[in-house]
Amino acid sequence: MIMSKEKLIKSIREVPDFPIPGILFYDVTTLFKDSERLQELSDIMYEMYKDKGITKVVGIESRGFIMGPILATRLGAGFIPIRKPGKLPAETMEESYDKEYGKDTVQIHKDALNENDVVLLHDDLLATGGTMKAACNLVKKLHPKKVYVNFIIELKELNGKQVFENDQDVDIQSVLSL
Repeated sequence: MIMSKEKLIKSIREVPDFPIPGILFYDVTTLFKDSERLQELSDIMYEMYKDKGITKVVGIESRGFIMGPILATRLGAGFIPIRKPGKLPAETMEESYDKEYGKDTVQIHKDALNENDVVLLHDDLLATGGTMKAACNLVKKLHPKKVYVNFIIELKELNGKQVFENDQDVDIQSVLSL
């Protein structure tokens, strides 16, 4: 069954004032709980990247850990987590950033990637771009051949792609735009 993107969008739960007042949170877990929506999302993302030579899918904690491994398996690639500080057991690199409601830091294992890797960096949502920019900076420090960036949802009005203006070598795509 081929589902419309509009149907996928309609199934996303909107949670006002989460995690703080004034933020409208888009809960993608409603896409994951239905097998047809999950399959459709997986199929769409697979089609987007099947011919790119992806060797590693890098998912950002925590919702990037849901579709990331699914996509990695379908693409025949490995999966690498980017996590919050103190969650990875071996030697890490980190990057701090500002986000729409505070500051945060992300880490990756120093040996997670190499110069032969073609990376698909995945997260659920592009808002202001801070989290993904920090993750992208970490990935680039490990010198992969190419970096693709993917989101399930892009919040167009927040102009998150702007943080990547100087990253002409990074290909950024979203499945859905709100």
